[in-house]
Order: sequence, then structure tokens, then C-alpha cells
Amino acid sequence: MDSHEAKRLPPPPPVVPPNLVPEREPIKKTTLLPMARRGIGSEGVRTPLLTNHFRVNFNNANGHFYRYSVTITYEDGSPMEAKGGFRKILEKVQETYRTDLGSKYFAYDGQKNLFTIGALPSNKMDFLVVLENTPSSRNNTGNASSNETNDADRKRSRLPHRSKKFMVEISYAARIPMQAIASAIRGKETDNLQDATRVLDVILRQNAARQGCLLVRQSFFHSDARNYINIGGGVFGARGFHTSFKTTQRGLSLNIDTSTTMVVQPGPVIDFLLANQNVNDPKYLDWNKARRALKNLRVKVVPSNRECKITGLSEERCKDQMCVITVYKYFTEIRGLKLRYSGDFPCINVGKPNRPNYIPIEHCELVSLQRYTKSLSSFQKASLVENSRQSPPERMASLTNSMKKSNYNADLVLQESGVSIGSSFIQVEGRVLPAPRLRIGNGEEFQPRNGRWNFNKKIGPNYIPIEHCELVSLQRYTKSLSSFQKASLVENSRQSPPERMASLTNSMKKSNYNADLVLQESGVSIGSSFIQVEGRVLPAPRLRIGNGEEFQPRNGRWNFNKKKLVEPVTVTRWVVVNFSAGCDTDRLISDLIRCGKMKGMNVEPPYKVVFQEDPNYRGAPAHIRVEKMFEQIQSELRKEGKPKFILCVLAEKKNSLVYGPWKKKNLIEHGIVSQCIAPPKNVRDQYITNVLLKINAKLGGLNSLLAMERSRAMMPLVTQVPTFIVGIDVSRGSPNQSDIPSIAAVVGSREWPLISKYRACVRTQSRKTEMIDNLFKLVPNEKGKLVDEGIFWFDYSFYQRSTTAISVGKFSHLFNFRYCFFVVVAVAPICYAHLAAAQMGTVMKSEDMSLSERSSIHDGITRSGEAPVPPMPMLNSYVASSMFFC
Repeated sequence: MDSHEAKRLPPPPPVVPPNLVPEREPIKKTTLLPMARRGIGSEGVRTPLLTNHFRVNFNNANGHFYRYSVTITYEDGSPMEAKGGFRKILEKVQETYRTDLGSKYFAYDGQKNLFTIGALPSNKMDFLVVLENTPSSRNNTGNASSNETNDADRKRSRLPHRSKKFMVEISYAARIPMQAIASAIRGKETDNLQDATRVLDVILRQNAARQGCLLVRQSFFHSDARNYINIGGGVFGARGFHTSFKTTQRGLSLNIDTSTTMVVQPGPVIDFLLANQNVNDPKYLDWNKARRALKNLRVKVVPSNRECKITGLSEERCKDQMCVITVYKYFTEIRGLKLRYSGDFPCINVGKPNRPNYIPIEHCELVSLQRYTKSLSSFQKASLVENSRQSPPERMASLTNSMKKSNYNADLVLQESGVSIGSSFIQVEGRVLPAPRLRIGNGEEFQPRNGRWNFNKKIGPNYIPIEHCELVSLQRYTKSLSSFQKASLVENSRQSPPERMASLTNSMKKSNYNADLVLQESGVSIGSSFIQVEGRVLPAPRLRIGNGEEFQPRNGRWNFNKKKLVEPVTVTRWVVVNFSAGCDTDRLISDLIRCGKMKGMNVEPPYKVVFQEDPNYRGAPAHIRVEKMFEQIQSELRKEGKPKFILCVLAEKKNSLVYGPWKKKNLIEHGIVSQCIAPPKNVRDQYITNVLLKINAKLGGLNSLLAMERSRAMMPLVTQVPTFIVGIDVSRGSPNQSDIPSIAAVVGSREWPLISKYRACVRTQSRKTEMIDNLFKLVPNEKGKLVDEGIFWFDYSFYQRSTTAISVGKFSHLFNFRYCFFVVVAVAPICYAHLAAAQMGTVMKSEDMSLSERSSIHDGITRSGEAPVPPMPMLNSYVASSMFFC
């Protein structure tokens, strides 16, 4: 640095003494005051108005509110987390220890704060509270009534009631001067006003709680059928009231207004389920959806009127659900209770996971005022808005009745505080302003009449007949496509190589990039012809089939007509089901047996009955149709047991609504190998052969081998060194469907040194995630034990080299991660992985999965910080190792 630059620099800072203590400048507290009104307007016609405010009177300006902190624990000191019973415990404290509390009444907010007028005798007080409970579930079935006299009931009535003990600690926290209320009534605000009005709000909430109201912050809702609005789907809008103390220019007042919240339809559980699923008959109910809709709701068990929380549904029908005897027999024969329809439906479980307590569904009624917290449909929102409207007289009458019913001035805590509330609306003076004049076309002006503007015969909107309107081209359609539209898009987007080349060439000519002035100025030019590179056409692999025969493909295809399979299976104990397809099933069965014999497959005759869909259920939801078909099979094959294979004939060739629920029923619930077909009108042997190839692979057979597959000389790396071939595919949802997760599928080869048999593992993971997050994630089985359900269940050190096939979109990711993989694009393992992901995707779509219900499913894979994804149902162990995806 030269001397000239040094002169321009600022002087160094002064030296700070080592013993110097810095001084802190005090922070000045600023109070923000509302903007003062510049004056009262005078324009307009004066008119009296009634407001939804009620005057507050006060006569205890020198008193104080005392706030205390409340801690409630069990007798052993463990914290009590269920806040629903806190009010009952504090009421017991006031009832039992009134003298110890100095005969003071208090207001409790239901959580941790308690308020009194004046101080309690001590700053810290401890109380022991004993609450008597109804008989425990282990001693009571929940249906005892006073007029039942059987021996079991008499024994139960002699058993002691259980009681619980709680420790309640009340300790001083703060003092709030009530002078703030007196100042507010005179129109002045002070620093303590917010705390003081909060105490008054707590007093009103406590008043509503003692009347059995549902409390939602400062709103309360009475259990009165006249206040309910049916908005559909088993949801009611409950009319209630919102209260709060407000400071106005005229002082302190109680503001009360109407409020609405959503509650579950009270009454019989079966009525709620019918409304919730929008069906007319209980036989159409989806009990998986019912289980999720009912979980954690409270029911009243009749005739005992005991309240219980629903923990689930029974796995079997009431007639079949066993305890010591069936639930149905217990209630009808031992209890002597009549059951009209419960026998054919699941029972309500009000017990614990390890100790269920089953009640017939017709003896359960949903308790009123249970909040419905899920989002409403568009129809429900519209219905709620439409039915919540009230005219001014109706609204006034509703608010007046609420004030009378609440009877605040009889509240002992309000009386002790010196606060009283007026019974009539506060009247104020308003002004009706003149309506503004509007200027419209041609310079014309006009005045509204009765608060409305009439644009008839005025220049306004420009209407055009619809036949003279054409939509402008190239406007993007951003909504999700239907299944039919997606299939049509794929079908019509295909191009042969010459068509694709011609299309790209025309696009280049039309774009005429080399005429672009900016590209010319940048010195960039683009060639007009395709770049030619040298490729290699590999010889088509020869296949080895049955009897040691080998054959070569022609035109990229293998024709299995008149060929035998390498390892054909025997198709036994199989059935045929027909979902309303106009198909000659007898001829289809005969063709399968005949062609199977030609392939070396022993296709035994199926069960004598072809299960035809009941015409009464053809219009029912898909899951109901599938359920009814399985009921037919189980009823008919009660002695024979479940079949090993089911051939399912569908009416629709593509996008069948039955396909997803059918696959879910077979792969997840029953573990049965199935093959779905939608045969054409003229079924040829080639079609039958293709079906047989799928069936043989799914049942564990082997259709063909590569001729080189068992040759150590031609495939040394695969046949001499233990090798595991893996195919990976990730299927993502539509960009417009943010709730659809990615589905990751991995297939791995089995029975080394063969490379023609595979097993699949499919899981969900975060949306738009292309890489598989975890191939080795442990999952709990039915017994809760952690196992690896995936492919890599063996000793990894046994394998010295992995050959992995991945789709094109995953190549760059794997390359960046430097995996030591040999990459092959669009080969058999990739096709298998893609098919497995697609098939399990249909299973996912067939069921509205709940994130909270994970009793029989393993977790989906979720990236850190993202919302959880719907988990993938676990494959039944009978089909988990099969090539179900073929």
C-alpha cells in the first residue's frame, strides 16, 4: 500500500481498556394507541339501529381477579393427558373442598388456568379427588338394563364400581385489577383490560360447559335437533353462538352472534354410515371406509345408555364373531335382546386392542355434538351456505333465545365479580346514506331503487349466441385426465419410426432456426439433417423351449403356437368368474384345456359352476361387486376350501372399474393367483396361448429359457459367479394429482443361475421421488416382528457382482451415485418392474387409504420433512413370491 492510499483510509478505532464494562441503553416501551376518529359524520338520514351487543354493568371496581395455575396428575404422579375430564375433576374439587377454598367460586378454562374473585386462603393448595366410574368393561358388556334379571346381570350388579384418584395442585400465578373493567365501561382502555375481559370470557365458557354445550373456542353449541342443518354425507351443520366482551365508544358490552360448526350425524350408527357413503341399503356399505369413518367416535350403547369410544370393527360378521360363543348368540340367547339386522354386519368394538368388547351395531347410537373435522365437499359447502341464512327477525329471535337460555346473571361467579349483563339489544343511531348515481353508456346516469340497480335496457354485458363462438386453439387443459382419456392419448400418440422422422424434419423446417437474427448474431447455426452414428444390430437370442427344442424369433416376435413349455404346471382347483361379460365361458374353458395340452400344461377341468355376477349388483360400486362375487365363491366352495387359481372374465377390455378391487381382494386379502381377461368376440388359439403363458408364469412354471442361459461358455459372468439381476421402475402420479404417491417397484431374479424367474417388491414413497429411498427397509409382519419383506433377504456377501436394469430416467441418477452397475435399458426386468408398479397402483386406487390406519400394512417410504404418504398394502404370503405381475 503506498502513502497516497494510506491517507484516504479512516483513522483506526480507539483502544478499548480491558476492564471496561459496556453500558446497556434501556429499551423504551411504546404503547400503540388506536387512531383517533376525526369526528362524527352528519350526512344522511338518521335512523335508530339495534345491534347484537348487550350492555355490561359492573359494581366491583376495587376488586381483583386472581389467576392460579392448575396441575392434574394421577395418584402415582404421572400426568393426566386426556383433557376431556379436567372440568369434572375441578367441579369435584369445588364440591368436596369448598370450605378449604374459602367458600369461593371459580372459573376454570378447562386446561391450566383457574380464576377467582379475591385470593384463595393459600398460594399453593393440594387436593386428592376420587371420581367414581361406571363399571369397567371387564365387568360389564355395556347392555345391562334395569329390567333384565338373568343370573349374569345379577352377578355383575354386585361387582364394585371402579374409582380413580387424582392429585390436583392449585398455585398462585398473577393478580388482575378489576378496575380495568370499570374503566372500559366509562370508555377508557387500560393495560389490564385484555386480561380482565379474558376472565369474563372464561366465565361464559364455563357457563356453557355446565349446560352440556360443545365448546369451540368462544363459540358454544347446544344439543338441540332444531339447530341442526343436514348438509349430506352424514354431516350436520350445528347452529350455535359466539360470545365475546368488546370495548366500544359507549363502554363495555357483550357481543353475541350466530356461529356454525360441523358435527357428525347423531343417532343410529347404521343411519350415519348410509348417509356417509350415500347408499340406500346396508348391503352396499364399504366396511373398510366405515371403519375409518367411525374410529374414535363416541356411541351410546342402548339400553344401558353407557357412553363408549369406538376403537374399530370386528373382523367377522356378528353371527360369526367368536368370543366364547358368537356375539350374536350371546345377545339373543343369553341376554335375550332382539337383533333385527346386526347378524350380517360387523360388530362395533368399544374395547382395547388386546381386549376387544363387541356390541351389535343396532345397539349403538352416535352421541350428539361430535365435531366433524374433515374437509367438506363442494356440495356440502353449498348446502351449508344455503341453509345457514337467516333473516334479521330470525336472527334477532335466535340471539334473544340464546341469552334467555344462557341466563348469565344467575351465574354465581359473575355475581361474585359484580358483573351483570343487560337483556336487550343496545340501540344506536345510524345514518342512511344516499345511494350513489351510476354513469353508464352514452353518458346516461341512473339511480338505484330499493337498494338495486336495474340494467334492463341499459348498455351493459355483451351477449353472443353460442353458435357464433369458437374456442381459440392451443389453450392448455390442466385438469387431470380420466382413465379413458389417458388410454386414448397413449393409443393415438404412437408413431412409426418413418412417421416420427418426417414429423421432426417438418418441425425443423417450420421453425427455421437459422433465420433467427439473434442466433445469427451469436454465430450459432443448426444443421438440417439427422446426425448419423454407427450402431450394432445384435443377433436375436434363441429360445429353448420344451423337449430341448430351440427356435428363432421372426420379425422381433416369438410364436409359441405348437410349441411346448420348458416347465409347464398343472392347473388344478381353479374356478371361472364372469363379471357380466357376453362370453361363451364353456368354449373358453374347452379352448384352455385343449391349448394347454398342446403346450404340455395339464389344465384340469375347473369347478363345475361358472360364477356369474348377480344382475342386481351390476350397477353397484366396484368393491361391492367384487365382495358379492367372493361371497358366492366362499359359499359354494365351503367344503373344498379356497381355489388355487381364478380366471376372471371382465366385460371391459380397458379401464375396468372392477380390476383394481379384484386384484386387491386376491393379492392382499386371500392370496389367490388370478388372471383377468376380456376376450374378443372371435377367440383364436394365439389369444389362448398368450393367456396360458401368463398363467404358467404366475403359478411358478417356466415358459422358456435363453438358449445360452445354462451355457457357462456363452454367459461366464452370470453362470460362473453367483449373480443377481435387478430391474427397477418408479411410477409417478399425474402432475395435477398432488395426493398420488410415487410407486417404486424392484424385481429380482431367482433360482440362480437362471435369469428368467423374478420376484417383485413394491412400495410407495414421496411424490415425484425418482430414486428408491431404501431397498432394505425393515417392516413389521402380522406378529409385529421386524422382517425384510423385500428382495434382498439373503446373505449379501454371497453375491460378488450385481447386474441391474434400470429405465432411462434413472440412469443419470445412478451414474452420479457411482453405483457399480452394468446398465441395460428396456429389457425384461424393466418390463416386469413396470408391470408390478402398475398393478399395485390399481390396488392403491381401489381403496381410499388412511394414513392413520396401519394395522395390516407397512409404512410407505417418506423423505425427511415431507408429509407421510399412503402406505402400500402388504402382499399375501401365498402370492408374494409369485410372478403375479405377468
